[in-house]
Amino acid sequence: MPGDSAIERAFYSLACGVARLVYRVKAIGIENLPSSGCLLVPNHITWVDAIILQLACPRPVRFIIDEEFYRKPALQPVLRMVRAIPIDRRKPREAIRRATEQIEAGQFVCIFPEGQLSRTGTLARLQRGFEMIARHAQTPVVPVFLDQLWGSIFSFRGGKFFRKWPKHFPYRATVGFGAPLSAEEATIPRVHEDLLKLGADCFEQRPELRQHIARRAVRGLKHSPFATLVTDGMDGSKLSRGKLLGVSIALSRYLRKTFREKRIAIVLPASKGAVVANLAVTLADKIPVGLNFTASPDAIASAIDRAEIKTAISARQFHGRLTSLPWPRNIVFLDELLPKLKGQILFWWVAGIVTPSFLLARWLRLPRQGGHKEAVLLFTSGSSGEPKGVVLSHHNVIGNVAQFTVMLDAGPDDSLLASLPFFHSFGCTVTLWYPLIEGTRIITYPSPLEAAKNAALVEKYEITVLLATPTFLRAYLRKAESEQLRSARLVIVGAEKMPLDLSEKFFQRFGKRVMEGYGLTETAPVVSVNLPDPIPERPDVTVQPLYRLGSVGKMAAGIAAEIRHPETNEKLSIYDSGMLWLRGPNIFEGYLKDPERTAEVL
Repeated sequence: MPGDSAIERAFYSLACGVARLVYRVKAIGIENLPSSGCLLVPNHITWVDAIILQLACPRPVRFIIDEEFYRKPALQPVLRMVRAIPIDRRKPREAIRRATEQIEAGQFVCIFPEGQLSRTGTLARLQRGFEMIARHAQTPVVPVFLDQLWGSIFSFRGGKFFRKWPKHFPYRATVGFGAPLSAEEATIPRVHEDLLKLGADCFEQRPELRQHIARRAVRGLKHSPFATLVTDGMDGSKLSRGKLLGVSIALSRYLRKTFREKRIAIVLPASKGAVVANLAVTLADKIPVGLNFTASPDAIASAIDRAEIKTAISARQFHGRLTSLPWPRNIVFLDELLPKLKGQILFWWVAGIVTPSFLLARWLRLPRQGGHKEAVLLFTSGSSGEPKGVVLSHHNVIGNVAQFTVMLDAGPDDSLLASLPFFHSFGCTVTLWYPLIEGTRIITYPSPLEAAKNAALVEKYEITVLLATPTFLRAYLRKAESEQLRSARLVIVGAEKMPLDLSEKFFQRFGKRVMEGYGLTETAPVVSVNLPDPIPERPDVTVQPLYRLGSVGKMAAGIAAEIRHPETNEKLSIYDSGMLWLRGPNIFEGYLKDPERTAEVL
């Protein structure tokens, strides 16, 4: 600690010791820190980012602090003791001079390049202050990323600082240190890109990504077990979290005992039964395969053959409508089997409520880890009856659920319309596994095409999140009354390019801005989405935009991107047009039994 006084070292040790009682900080990339002085440039998520960064850093850090904040009487003595550097944004020269002196003396100096706390949980526009310091001091610049802090009481999640209960104690965070950049290399675009890559690296460190989705679902369903999770829009019947768990466990034990194969097809529309079937197959440590029953018989036969499916779960009446579908050898009819399992359902309903999550998981013989093992198999549309089997791992599904959780920021009063089929990646992750893990209420309906029925459900159940495609929005314009969608705070569309005229017509009719997103089956599926701009808590706070008409929005947390030349594969500037290359926890594991096509995209 060059130049530190004994008093400063003692204060540093005491402060870090107290902070470690509250936070468990994991540091990655420590080897990237130079032995000399340097400039650290981290993202800015919470009021305690400086403390978190200092816990991760092996040496004291001199923080550049806004002068107005520095002058607060309660903080100034402490900030002076740790040699914080006040900066007047109108006259920054003195702060730049002092920062340069500290760096030349071998110290680590830190400036938050966004210039303000995040109101969105994502990286905001970077300011040029760090470039000026780096070039004046001719110092290495080390990008730093702080992860897992969005949602803490010191973050703005939920539209407020402080006024919320901590979700964990002690609170866990990850701090990643990137490779140092020279003063000339450390431009705003380069640092922004490196921070996103670091964010992806840090996201991969989250322990839940290694878990099995069945364990995550059990944990989610045991929270408030008497609260309704699924309402069937066809008949109004409901399933509480606890009862859903009980029914699914009873069915899973039947499946585990009766069938030895690892994949089981599910041929059901979005419904209460489809939720039970998917969860039960996963609790049986098997892989649910969503078969697209609207595809051609040849495509379905190809999928069944490639996935080696011998058993399907369906319902007798629905099975009778699909006369041309090439069914596998064994068919489990839920409407006939579940009444025979009443005793087991009652037992597991009660047992699921009273048994702690970790003991229940052991009882059910659920694997501790899923990680990169296959969790879900979906088939994309293919030509010549040869659809591609997209293998999504536990890591992929849990990762995308975590990403969507940050995006949606759902509260206890939120609910989703689940009419997209579960064989579609958006329906599978967002309206099936996201509610099972995070507990957001869903109202199911078997067809997204019936706009009048769907709009009536939105009105009846005061649904707050509507998921659709542009094609479905056109149907709402034709068949829904303007007041029926008044409860929806979010209308999210994907799968097709959103025409601007359609977006404007929808806004004029329903008063709702359409939030366009982007995703692929291979990305589990959410990559990016527009969201409403956060409302600043004070007039002097700069709005951090999340919405831009005509775009597909900001990328989800934990995703890094590059633009490459479509022919030479050469990396291009972020301002150029080209092929989009993505990296993140939601990138699929590959195509089933198709290494050649897998190698083309991974």
